[in-house]
Amino acid sequence: SPWLATQTSHLTSTFRSSSFVVFCLLTPTRACDLKLPHCTVSTPVFMPVGTQGTMKGITVDQLDDLGCQICLGNTYHLGMRPGPELIEKANGLHGFMNWKRNLLTDSGGFQMVSLVELSEVTEEGVKFKSPYDGKEILLSPEQSIAIQNSLGSDIMMQLDDVVSSTVTGPRVEEATWRSIRWLDRCIAANKNPDRQNLFAIIQGGLNAELRKACLDEMTKRDVPGFAIGGLSGGEEKDDFWRMVTLSTDHLPREKPRYLMGVGYAVDLVVCVALGCDMFDCVFPTRTARFGSALVPWGSLTITKKQFAKDLQAIDPDCQCPTCRRHSRAYLHALFKSDTAAMHHITIHNISYQLTLMRSMRQSIIDGRFPDFVRTFMKRMFPSPEQYPGWAVDALGTVNITLN
Repeated sequence: SPWLATQTSHLTSTFRSSSFVVFCLLTPTRACDLKLPHCTVSTPVFMPVGTQGTMKGITVDQLDDLGCQICLGNTYHLGMRPGPELIEKANGLHGFMNWKRNLLTDSGGFQMVSLVELSEVTEEGVKFKSPYDGKEILLSPEQSIAIQNSLGSDIMMQLDDVVSSTVTGPRVEEATWRSIRWLDRCIAANKNPDRQNLFAIIQGGLNAELRKACLDEMTKRDVPGFAIGGLSGGEEKDDFWRMVTLSTDHLPREKPRYLMGVGYAVDLVVCVALGCDMFDCVFPTRTARFGSALVPWGSLTITKKQFAKDLQAIDPDCQCPTCRRHSRAYLHALFKSDTAAMHHITIHNISYQLTLMRSMRQSIIDGRFPDFVRTFMKRMFPSPEQYPGWAVDALGTVNITLN
C-alpha cells in the first residue's frame, strides 16, 4: 500500500500532545488531529466565518449540531464594536457568543484590501477610518494581538501587510518583508502563548522568489502553525495552485497549514491533495443568501422557476436538517416572502462543506483518497472534458490522474 499506517507521534506546538496522523507516500495529503484548548479539531477542516461573533443566518447551537469544531471571528470588526473590553468581561468571545468549541480570529489585515479606500499602511501599522463613525484608528501588530488576547481565541493570526493577489511590483516586496517584521512584533506581544496559538502568514503574492524568501524567514520562527496568505483574490487558477504547492513544499510537515479564503468545493479537494489542512471562506453562507444551495454536482439556485413544484430535497442524499424536513418547492416559495429560506439554505451549505471535509478525511484514513478525488470530479462535472485544466494539472503533480 502507498499509504502509511496510522501512526502516533509527538508533534510540536498546536499538535500539543500525542496526535493521530496519517500521511500519504504518494501525495502531500494528510489527516491530523489538532489538540486545541476547547476540543480536538479533525483535519482537513473547513472553518465557517462568523465575522462579528455570529454566523449570519444560523445559531451557535445549530452550528454545534452540524459538528463544527472551529469557526472564525474578525478582529477588526469585533475590535470596532462591541469592542475588546466588553468581550473580555464576557469571558472572551467564547463566552460572549456562547460557543464551546474552538475559535480562530483573523488579525484585521485583510481589511487593508477590503477597505482599501479607508486605510493607509505604514511601518507602524494600518491607519483606518472607521466605517461606523469616521474616526481614525491605528491597528498595529501589538494592538491586533492585544485585541485577540482579549477575545481569547484558540488560534490567533499575525497582523500581515496584505495586498491584492493581482498586484505586482515593489509593493508586493515591501509587504512581504514588512509581514516578516510584523510577525516578530506579534510574537513579542502575545501575552498568552501557552493557550493562544499564533500563526504566521506567508506572503509574497505570485512572485515565487519572494514567497520562497518569506517561507525561509518565517519558518525560522517557532510558531505553532502557518497560513498561506495573499491568494484567492482574483488571480489565475494556474498561478494560485502553483503558489499553494510552493508553500506546502516548504512548510514544516509537523505543523498545520491554513490556506486562507478558500471555499469552493473543487478548490478544497485540490488543495487538500496539495497538503493543506485548514480552510475558511464566506462563500457557503454568502451564496445561501442569494438562494444558491451547494450540491455534489455544483449548485442549485432555489429561486429559479423550475423548482416551484419540485418536492425533492435540495440533495436527496444529504442528512442535514434542511434536507430532512423541507423540499425545493417549499424553499422556493419561502424565499419570496420570508428570510427563513436563507436560514435553511445556510444550514444546508455549511453542512455540505463540513460533510465534504469529513468524507475527505475518512478517505485519507482508509487509504483511498485518490479514488475519492476521481469520484468527486466525475460527479461535479458531466464529462472529463469539462474538468478545469488547472485542477487536472495540479492533481497530476501529486500523482492523482483523473482520466
